[in-house]
Amino acid sequence: MSATPGTGTESTVLDDLQPLLLGVDHVGIAVPDLDAALAFHTEVLGNRLVHEEVNAEQGVREAMVAVGPEDGEGRTLLQLLAPTGPESTIARFIDRSGPGLQQLAYRVADVEKASQVLRDRGLRLLYDEPRRGTAGSRINFIHPKDAGGVLVELVEPAE
Repeated sequence: MSATPGTGTESTVLDDLQPLLLGVDHVGIAVPDLDAALAFHTEVLGNRLVHEEVNAEQGVREAMVAVGPEDGEGRTLLQLLAPTGPESTIARFIDRSGPGLQQLAYRVADVEKASQVLRDRGLRLLYDEPRRGTAGSRINFIHPKDAGGVLVELVEPAE
């Protein structure tokens, strides 16, 4: 069954996918220099560094920065992503588009199930199987050509 969104008769994709979408997890920003970006976001804007790591598989040095109250209620996360070398995806993104907004990430209850629901609806995902993301999370991405030009990440947080 298919219909116009918002009419109350949406296809079952909403029934299948909506319970898996828990909220916006973070917004990813590609930066050429992580230390400079961290200084801006923490020292100038007053945000807090909550996690930093190198993800060799993805070719990035990354930091999660929290915006908002320290108790975490309703906090927003920014993921700053710097390339570890010229062949990383982030390096290629910066070469092509310049630094800036790189992706929108949704937190999901089950990345494999969400990926399958999306594939069943004809969307392309970048990985056949979820990969390791920040802080041990499991991730996959919806191809930007299938998401209005936006790279959409699916994040299942580590338990």
